[in-house]
Amino acid sequence: MTQKNRLHNGGRIDRSKPMTFTYNGKQYKGCKGDTLASAMLANGINVVGRSFKYSRPRGIVACGAEEPNAVLQLGATEATQVPNVRATQQELFDGLVSKATNGWPSVETDAMGLIGKIGGKMMPPGFYYKTFMYPQSMWPTYESLIRKGAGLGRSPLVNDPDTYDSLNQHCDVLVVGAGPAGLVAALTAARSGARVIIADEQSEFGGSLLGTQETLDGKPASDWINSVVEELSSFENVILLPRSTVNGYHDHNFVTIHQRCTDHLADIAPVNQVRQRMHRVRAKWVILATGAHERPLVYANNDVPGCMVANAVSTYINRYGVVPGDKLVVMTTNDYGYQAALDWHDAGREVVAIVDTRAMPKGDRIVTARQRGINIITGSAVIEVQGSKRVSGVSVAPINADGTKLTGAVTKINTDTVATSGGWSPVVHLSSHTGSRPIWDEKVVGFVPGPTVQKQLTAGGINGSYHTGDALLEGLKAGLKAVAEVGLIAAEVAVPSVEQVKEGTPMSLFHIPHVKSTAQAPKQFVDYQTDVTAAGIELACREGFQSIEHIKRYTAMGFGTDQGKLGNINGMAIAAKILNKSIPETGTTIFRPNYTPITFGAIAGRNCGPLFNPKRFSAMHQSHLEKGAKFEDVGNWQRPWYFPKEGESMQETLNRECVATRESVGILDASTLGKIDIQGKDAREFLGRVYSNAWAKLPVGKCRYGLMCGEDGMVFDDGVSACLGDNHFLMTTTTGGAARVLEWLEIYHQTEWPELDVYFNTVTDHWSTMTISGPNSRKLLAELTDCDLANESFSFMDWKQATVAGVPARVFRISFTGELSFEINVQANYGLHVWEKLFEHGKKYNLTPYGTESMHVLRAEKGFIIAGQDTDGSVHPFDLGMGWCVSNNKPFSFIGKRGMSREDCTRENRKQLVGLKTKDPKTVIPEGAQGVFDPKAPIPMPMVGHVTSSYWSANLGHSVAMGFVLGGLSKMGESVYYPLADGTVIEAEICSPVFLDPKGTHQNV
Repeated sequence: MTQKNRLHNGGRIDRSKPMTFTYNGKQYKGCKGDTLASAMLANGINVVGRSFKYSRPRGIVACGAEEPNAVLQLGATEATQVPNVRATQQELFDGLVSKATNGWPSVETDAMGLIGKIGGKMMPPGFYYKTFMYPQSMWPTYESLIRKGAGLGRSPLVNDPDTYDSLNQHCDVLVVGAGPAGLVAALTAARSGARVIIADEQSEFGGSLLGTQETLDGKPASDWINSVVEELSSFENVILLPRSTVNGYHDHNFVTIHQRCTDHLADIAPVNQVRQRMHRVRAKWVILATGAHERPLVYANNDVPGCMVANAVSTYINRYGVVPGDKLVVMTTNDYGYQAALDWHDAGREVVAIVDTRAMPKGDRIVTARQRGINIITGSAVIEVQGSKRVSGVSVAPINADGTKLTGAVTKINTDTVATSGGWSPVVHLSSHTGSRPIWDEKVVGFVPGPTVQKQLTAGGINGSYHTGDALLEGLKAGLKAVAEVGLIAAEVAVPSVEQVKEGTPMSLFHIPHVKSTAQAPKQFVDYQTDVTAAGIELACREGFQSIEHIKRYTAMGFGTDQGKLGNINGMAIAAKILNKSIPETGTTIFRPNYTPITFGAIAGRNCGPLFNPKRFSAMHQSHLEKGAKFEDVGNWQRPWYFPKEGESMQETLNRECVATRESVGILDASTLGKIDIQGKDAREFLGRVYSNAWAKLPVGKCRYGLMCGEDGMVFDDGVSACLGDNHFLMTTTTGGAARVLEWLEIYHQTEWPELDVYFNTVTDHWSTMTISGPNSRKLLAELTDCDLANESFSFMDWKQATVAGVPARVFRISFTGELSFEINVQANYGLHVWEKLFEHGKKYNLTPYGTESMHVLRAEKGFIIAGQDTDGSVHPFDLGMGWCVSNNKPFSFIGKRGMSREDCTRENRKQLVGLKTKDPKTVIPEGAQGVFDPKAPIPMPMVGHVTSSYWSANLGHSVAMGFVLGGLSKMGESVYYPLADGTVIEAEICSPVFLDPKGTHQNV
């Protein structure tokens, strides 16, 4: 298990701590400090996967987040499987198990590769749109084949054993990137007393300096890095976050940071440690020091393993002590590409040639290369690579001054590694997240951040300042600016001196010409991850796509997990050339969060299982269990559904509960209803604006029912609100709508009417609520309270402060059953006590607990609606026959008034809520059944409405139903039909939805 490409010395790895890892079932050796990618290269592993569409062999191209090919499956067990992990970002640990995400029967010999060779010309951009449309019956088959061929990783089939969490933080200055610019900026802010967070996605701070032999103040750069990191660590006002990717930059300087806490240690996090953490940071100022990615050049067969970007070659040599080959050819449009050749030469390997696209390059690195005897071929380019699973040679030819044509004969050179440098692309992704559009800079030959409204500063490579000295100065400038903006006095920071290197002018070149046309030449890949070629982009333009966003979507350029970090600029340049536009005119696509993929575990944190979907219980829950209740989930609450006795069916239970309530007294746990305490001198005015009816004159001690409508005039919630004081109200909502209503109230207060003096607090959990309904409810309550319950002194829709079972209570005389009812509210800790006292005294009245299903039956008998069941976001109060609940005389219009005045809402033939009485009294119409006026009409029948609520009523001896019917309120007494799936048809008479006690005498006695 020798590491054929490992140098005997050099790099930042620890050779005294060897590690073992597995790739595709075979064991290899690496060292502490390696990434999985560097260890694979050290062992001479060439093929790390197969391409997305053509199943071509792919090797490692880059060394960081921009890597498109080395996307692997990790995990030794099913529980620890992690799909699509970049080998360039995964630190090596002992025992790491990895495998390629595609390739059958193996990644080395993939059967799909034959399809890629044969069918390459048959799979242009958009072929899937045109090929897999018909027949429709084949869609499931197409999907399974495409998914299998795409070669992405698979999710684990068992639960994740690890723990994840999140942390909310605030800081004065957040520095993104710990390269030279970021470190100086953070140091400046920290010394000035600012609260600083500095985050970097790599395992250690230093950025680009970690992969070079550069010196600062005449000493190795690592000495300066260590001193700065040590000083930053000593500050109490500084948080250092290595292995932390700033994956999202949002409005108002809200930033999300994904920290990989223990991914570098083992498959499973150590005991009592989290695997990953999401930091949610609010920063006063953000400094983006995110650097730049080196661009590869686009040339024929540029995806053959052994083709890399030049900077990655230098990084693997200088940081990891790995030379990823034996013979190197460098193709470059600038001076930076020369560094890879110099580092390769210093490592003792052969540099076959440096191919410079410029005719007369000038600069210190060119001089150094010549002094070392390296062959430099100017005014030329590598136009094609030979090889399949590893580079075996290249074809080189001279090109004209602007790089658009070949001007001479082709020469072949033997080599096993090709490093290219087409310049640098500033990492503008985060700056784009907040809507800022990057702008093209001709000097930089790349896009740089555009104007922004965020409190944001930039420094270093993101600005196109690639020289270390320039990056350090920009970092200092950004740090001083941030310190001044947060009101602190800047401390003195000395910037280390950096050797000045003379550089020649780079050439603006992206796509290398070939002896054949782009369409006929071997594939020239722009986006490695999604197999987008130069020919594909040209074809998209010929087919009429002109917007770069449309070209992106048609070709899938930039759609991969790397978000086109290497290929997007090249693709835009190729499109610009075909469209005869400049790159600024063509524009760029906009990047969105996340910067790199993150796990669902990190997003969810600890909010999974019971913490993601917590169960809520009322204070009386234990009593419900003892009484054998069956439960249903309503807005996270466990509400009693019904209370069956031994041997009872559900329908038998409902019949018993409903009859007992109508004949004597029933009791419902209503604690889960939303309760919002509303206070302030403008509380009454606010209620008048959010409810459709009037509230200005509601006296203290009275309650009122109200409807809430959206701006479109459609009902979305309802409830009763009580006037507790002149400036104090208690609003009730549906159980499932409580949180939404509170949010809605806050939004309107904060954004529309901030001048109103009103405050909201949710008090749902503060109160236990029990409703007793039925003719004996007054008698029962009278045994437990000192309150005068007589109808003359305590009438319907009143409330009173009282004592119930020795406990201070609010008692409301409101009814959702149509019977005489009292709703008792007590402090939640006393809920069970009062509940049990009611049962103790209620034995003589056959006090019967009933659940939500009986509640539905009882209210349907009275024609009371349930928001969300009898409404669906498309009905307004008049559709419900509740125009009486709309006031048009309020001084300030209510929310939804204009909406329900629209032409569509005022037309006569709308669907309206009516009662439905089946011709066969014993037949219960299924809820959701669609109604028609003519059951013999040809299919498709014109639907005229649907059933929203339907039950068997034991009290009435027949079924009751409510539903919407086209023009229903004007069709009383007419028939509507409900065809069912089994071929039967139910006929129902359109009637009033109030089936029982239409005059309301029961609730008013």
